[in-house]
Amino acid sequence: MTDAPSQAAAAAPDPDEAQRAIEYCYQQDWSDGLPLVPVSTPLVDQFLATTSRAPDEIIGSLEQVGRDCTVYLAAVNAAMAGCKPEYFPVVLAAFDALMRERAARGGGFQSTSGPAPLIVVNGPVRHELGFNTAGGAFGPGFRPNMTIPRAIGLIVRNAFGIREHVLGQATQGVPGRWSICIAENEEESPWEPLAANAGQPGGVSAVSATLTRTCEFIDNRATPVAEEVLRDFADTIGRLGPQIFPQTPVALVLCPEHAQQFAGAGYSKADVQNWLIEHSGRTAGEMRRAGKGHVLRFPVGGNQPGFGASADAEPVSDEHFHRVLTQPGQIPVIVAGAKTAGISMVVRIFGEWSGIATPVGEKIK
Repeated sequence: MTDAPSQAAAAAPDPDEAQRAIEYCYQQDWSDGLPLVPVSTPLVDQFLATTSRAPDEIIGSLEQVGRDCTVYLAAVNAAMAGCKPEYFPVVLAAFDALMRERAARGGGFQSTSGPAPLIVVNGPVRHELGFNTAGGAFGPGFRPNMTIPRAIGLIVRNAFGIREHVLGQATQGVPGRWSICIAENEEESPWEPLAANAGQPGGVSAVSATLTRTCEFIDNRATPVAEEVLRDFADTIGRLGPQIFPQTPVALVLCPEHAQQFAGAGYSKADVQNWLIEHSGRTAGEMRRAGKGHVLRFPVGGNQPGFGASADAEPVSDEHFHRVLTQPGQIPVIVAGAKTAGISMVVRIFGEWSGIATPVGEKIK
């Protein structure tokens, strides 16, 4: 009869074999730089069992590189990223949401900006799968928050072939490019969740996604006056650095403290959006002195993909206030993090957010 210690020793995995498998993944150039989970066919089958979608169904295409992603390829990359099988319907929903973004389907993943996907999770799935819904929303420490966006990054790398120094052209890139997945703090939000603003009924598990240029924090915990805090946001939204097109969409990721402060002062989400549309920008003189005068020469409502300017646009005086937002859809509002301090994020959107959330598949257990 074998004693318990011997049984435990016999059942222990072989670290040398695991190391060889990890190194093999590196040799195949599948990795994003971090170790991958070695994947077997039975493991991939567990992922595929969580969805009714066929393994060979194409879920995304990049025409410019002639590559497609299937459900099967997504499952392989989600497994390598460290996801549990039960995360896979969220991975699919996140990828579907991202493929609704014109910038993501176009050249966004190859842009010189090196944009990062922002993935926002709403509904019961947040707690069912153990997402972080409170403090440290942008940080590490929670498996679904970290591995689901990593799965998206591996899909882009291995299914679409977008690798740095090959098809990727980022000048510097965005820190945390494949690690931004936040679960909205619906319990402490005074407003409806983001998914409800994006076409999904209340109580539905859904995912929204867009490409972002960077995140900029707002630390304002000194004033009880909501309008003063909004002016702080407007100053960051309108700063000169990001102004290369007539409009510069942003997402607001408000801490519960700021969201509750605004709601307590009588502001709805729409009120916050409209206030910031009215007050976010810079004067034409400031734009010109920073070498951004070309932005002012775009025609009103222009949406040129390049950096050229129209000579036909009406010139404006130095005192003219150039607003960088024109409609609420350019400024989605999300509540995330903990009610520990008045610290929020302005997240620069790359292109335009589709405004559509994707429901999570029904097979999550």
